Amino acid sequence: MPKSAKSVTLHELEAKASRLVRGVRRHDAPVVITENGRASAVLVGIAAFERAAREREILLQLARGEREIRAGRGASLERVLADVDKVLHRTRR
Repeated sequence: MPKSAKSVTLHELEAKASRLVRGVRRHDAPVVITENGRASAVLVGIAAFERAAREREILLQLARGEREIRAGRGASLERVLADVDKVLHRTRR
């Protein structure tokens, strides 16, 4: 759990949902939801969620490329760069 992340109980989330969502959106900082004293979920703004999804997609593509290289297969550099351009183009939207 990030040290800077705010932490609230599930009960607090139920009582203050609107305020917490506005705060997450305004500050672009996650809120960790705890249940029985343990982290159980994270509330993040849509920008952070989309950013994480794009980063995950890039990492998955890199991992796939590594596996292909080890297996003696793989796409051409042009194909890889075209795929990266597609991901980056979605990032700019």
